[in-house]
Amino acid sequence: MVDLLPTVRPSPPKLAPVRLPIPEETVEARSRDFREILHGYSREEAVLEAKRCVQCRRPWCVEACPITQDCREYIRLISAEDFDGAARVTLRDNPLATSLCKVCYHYCEDACVVKRKGVPVAIRQLKRAALELGRSDLAYIPSKPKGQRVAVVGAGPAGLTAAWDLAVRGYGVTVYEQETRFGGLMQTIPAYRLTDREVETDRARFRDLDVTFVDGTRVGREVPFERLLGEGYAAVLLTLGTPLPHSLGIPGEELPGVLPALPFLRDLNAGRRPEIGPRVVVVGGGDVAMDSVRSARRLVSPQGVLTVVYRRGREEMPADPEEVHGAEEEGIQFQFLRAPVRIVGRDHVEGLVVQAEQLGPPGLDGRRRPIPVEGSESTIPCDTVISAVGQRADLAGLPSELDLAINARGWPEGKAPGFATGMPGVFATGGRSVVYAMGSAIEAVEAIDRFLAAKRGEVPTPRPDALGGSGTFHPPPGYTQPIRI
Repeated sequence: MVDLLPTVRPSPPKLAPVRLPIPEETVEARSRDFREILHGYSREEAVLEAKRCVQCRRPWCVEACPITQDCREYIRLISAEDFDGAARVTLRDNPLATSLCKVCYHYCEDACVVKRKGVPVAIRQLKRAALELGRSDLAYIPSKPKGQRVAVVGAGPAGLTAAWDLAVRGYGVTVYEQETRFGGLMQTIPAYRLTDREVETDRARFRDLDVTFVDGTRVGREVPFERLLGEGYAAVLLTLGTPLPHSLGIPGEELPGVLPALPFLRDLNAGRRPEIGPRVVVVGGGDVAMDSVRSARRLVSPQGVLTVVYRRGREEMPADPEEVHGAEEEGIQFQFLRAPVRIVGRDHVEGLVVQAEQLGPPGLDGRRRPIPVEGSESTIPCDTVISAVGQRADLAGLPSELDLAINARGWPEGKAPGFATGMPGVFATGGRSVVYAMGSAIEAVEAIDRFLAAKRGEVPTPRPDALGGSGTFHPPPGYTQPIRI
């Protein structure tokens, strides 16, 4: 009789709750200019941080990623010191990886199981390590041409992603952009987080794809919309974003010294320094507000007073908590549960009158509604007011037959499955962040591919390997369903 030895199962890696610190500039140094705040890991640091990943059988991090980036795999490769392999995995399904490793809100980290016992794995930072320490100067490879061309309107994250996905599948693509710089609302992200260099590094990988960029051209004005379909495009995808700022809608908004946030940020990124005073108030609680106030911090003297006014509490702020924390470190003051009432001044801004608010019951969007407190007005002395209370789309020149739905956050999208609009062959989409806009563009391209494959009498197939491998896109082993955070 033979005694059988018990099966020995390997133990999972011991969970390490403490993250390897990410190198960053000191508050004193970074507050003086627009130098990059965060820096990359060294090779040794990246390997150590990657080894914190427990390689879950179910890839929670991948499920939380709107573009289904296989972060579990590139982390595994980094832990094995295969940085070239990690870079290839990163770029295979992520056309804006260089930009995202600087500005993604890393929903993957929110889903990381290590977060249950400590600080999640620095997944975004490890993406950066893969690209900076591995071979990332690769070119995307198109499939056999399908003989159909698609027009993409807008060169923001959704438009760039759609152009990549379509071209990799073998479609010809023309991208129309009304600005002379590419990136859409990424061009409003301050240089201490992202520069043109990252966007152009990503776009350079498109060099072998059949993608033509037409800048300084607005569809609906320079190019009538009807002309697109009449010029032989088999489909059109609108990725218009929300480039127009909302106004505060209060008295005094016409005074000199009142600036809408998006033009303020665009001017800075274009090398034009806006004139602002030493006392700045930013109204709003989102990421644009944080970008605005932290940018203003770098423009005024160290003695300048910068204040954020937000009508809800800190817990309700939609801004990235990292950005809020960074603003606090840089000396930004916050006045929560305060709403602007009017701007006062003679020939220039002299102050912002605010009213206290209290939170009532939740509204239709699930958020508690601010209710004014009578008799609670006070004035914040200031020289500049920056309005960051939301954006909206610019639909001028687009036909009403599109029957677009305007999302709660302001961008237009098609009402039908796959973001199809009321006009056959025309689709429209967007997203609440860079990576969500990319994810929605991928979904729209899948619908466009189905639409055009039917025209050819063919069955649509998954996106081929964008770097010329033999496989097609598929979620990694263990993937069950997307998690939307």
